[in-house]
Amino acid sequence: MLLAYLVWQGVQALQPRTTPIWRALVLPVVFIVWGMSRIGFGLQGSTWPLVAWMTAALVFLPLGVLTPRPFDVDHKTGEIIRPGSAFALIRNLVVFSLQYAVGVISAIDAADRALAIIVGRAVSGAIAGYFIGSAIALLVAYRRKRAAIA
Repeated sequence: MLLAYLVWQGVQALQPRTTPIWRALVLPVVFIVWGMSRIGFGLQGSTWPLVAWMTAALVFLPLGVLTPRPFDVDHKTGEIIRPGSAFALIRNLVVFSLQYAVGVISAIDAADRALAIIVGRAVSGAIAGYFIGSAIALLVAYRRKRAAIA
């Protein structure tokens, strides 16, 4: 179901569209929650999964801040106007595939389970960090553009 939603969102992003700011934040929130949901699972008694998650989140957060997607603001409604792009579709499929692959590897191969858990936490942390940074960049740019209108 999540894959269908991500593909649907990506296909919609191929066309220019106007949307309220809260709706533009739904997908980042989904990915942040998904990335954070895996923090506590895995190697009990080991701090490596948490270290991997935190490190990856801290590395990818600036990437999300520094690579915002372009948009304009409708002066009358305050909604954001985004040009069409394949970026969201590709990003959504890559993120889903990474999460899915790590989950499958950790479930199938017990010998590689410890490594898969650590890699999985790093992937989850990177995703959460990137989308936290992306949401921050969107909100900061939105506030600046709204202030320029007033």
